[in-house]
Amino acid sequence: MDIKKIIIGIDDSKYAHHAAKYGFGIARKFNAALGLVNVIEPIVSPLDTSDSILGMPLANVSSPEEVDLINSQSTISERIIDRTINEFGADLNVTHFSEYGSTAEGILQCATEFGADLIVVGTHKRSGLDRFLMGDVAEGVVRHAKVPVLVVPFNE
Repeated sequence: MDIKKIIIGIDDSKYAHHAAKYGFGIARKFNAALGLVNVIEPIVSPLDTSDSILGMPLANVSSPEEVDLINSQSTISERIIDRTINEFGADLNVTHFSEYGSTAEGILQCATEFGADLIVVGTHKRSGLDRFLMGDVAEGVVRHAKVPVLVVPFNE
């Protein structure tokens, strides 16, 4: 087993925090390059972007509120990444990614771009209807990954 590059999917949850700690530990043991990815999922905006004269939607029009929301999400993403690096890898050279879109797809895309040999993700341990409605990022990553995935459980 040759692990040279590890990518860790993180968000602002205790599950991702635990997985990040685990992933940084593995990176140190294998002396592997490390990548962090935080994916910002788009928020559906209830703002009306219709032309008041024609009553038709305006294509590709972003309101100031949408721009502020995107900027806020980007700032939060940067803070999550910076906080994780400072806590677990201040002494390491860490590549980081902030992506927009589906979380599982974003992690997989960054893993490919980074050339990762291993993907590390946490799990929210959803089950039943909650998992059906909310989806499960870890499951999506495991199902579509082209490299091994380590899913780190969090026991409360």
